[in-house]
Amino acid sequence: MSETRPVRRRRSELSTPATSEKMMAKAAASDADLVFLDLEDAVAPNAKDVARRQAVTALQTLDWGNKIRAVRVNGVQTTWCLDDITEVVAGAGAHLDVLILPKVKSPRDVWFVDTLLTQLEYKHGLKVGAIGLEVLIEEVEALAAVDAIAASSPRLEALILGVGDLAASHGMRSAHIGTAAGYPGDIWHSARTKMIVAARSNGLDAIDGPFGDFKNDDAYLQQANWSAELGAVGKWAIHPNQATLANAVFSPSETEVAQAKKVVTAMREAEAAGDGAVAIDGIMIDAATARIFETVLLRASVVDQH
Repeated sequence: MSETRPVRRRRSELSTPATSEKMMAKAAASDADLVFLDLEDAVAPNAKDVARRQAVTALQTLDWGNKIRAVRVNGVQTTWCLDDITEVVAGAGAHLDVLILPKVKSPRDVWFVDTLLTQLEYKHGLKVGAIGLEVLIEEVEALAAVDAIAASSPRLEALILGVGDLAASHGMRSAHIGTAAGYPGDIWHSARTKMIVAARSNGLDAIDGPFGDFKNDDAYLQQANWSAELGAVGKWAIHPNQATLANAVFSPSETEVAQAKKVVTAMREAEAAGDGAVAIDGIMIDAATARIFETVLLRASVVDQH
């Protein structure tokens, strides 16, 4: 398996229950960069078999355009995980880009799925390593072991902060997914930062988790902007409208790109002249500052190439 991970655009990841054909069709036509068909939390235990079959059909038949096609399976601790993975890969492996693995607690959970996927790819004539993994950091054990989890598999492409289950695992008193009205600040700042550092140090994308009040655009935008400031590259959406909001937040604006090009060009010219810093618009710019603006240009290139 290649150690080179694919570069994908993940500004928005839209959750869609695999039990609803109507919602899956709507998701395929949405603005989301990634759509994941959910076999886990959105599906009742007695509907798991139906959801798998409908997910396979949707992957095979819907027009997904250039979207990342993903499925969230049930956790490895459940009785459904094995069938989720084997049936989805057998039925629609050639139409699947990513599996999203929830309730991870340690690297061994990722190893199990990695090995299983390799066997299934061999069995069904798929390119080995073609199906990537995204992992939800939504248990306190996962947050405590996030560095080891982030380094556990070359299939890993992204870490996601699963704030709903993490709040429960943490023993928080939050009443709504993604926020805590009684806390004087961003209750997720520490967890976000820890996950983003682990992701970036292992070449992974960092994705912010869901926000339950899908009619509150202002609060969603606030959470998205906070996570973007910390270095996340995208956010989950539980409604197509949230996907549009996330795309706007995580796409560098024309003004930002123009400023970044100006700074990086000026710094390179200064370095060529033997100077270690340069003043731009009254502000002193050095190599460290230029590096920040290079990140803006990198994110813009990922958006543009898709």
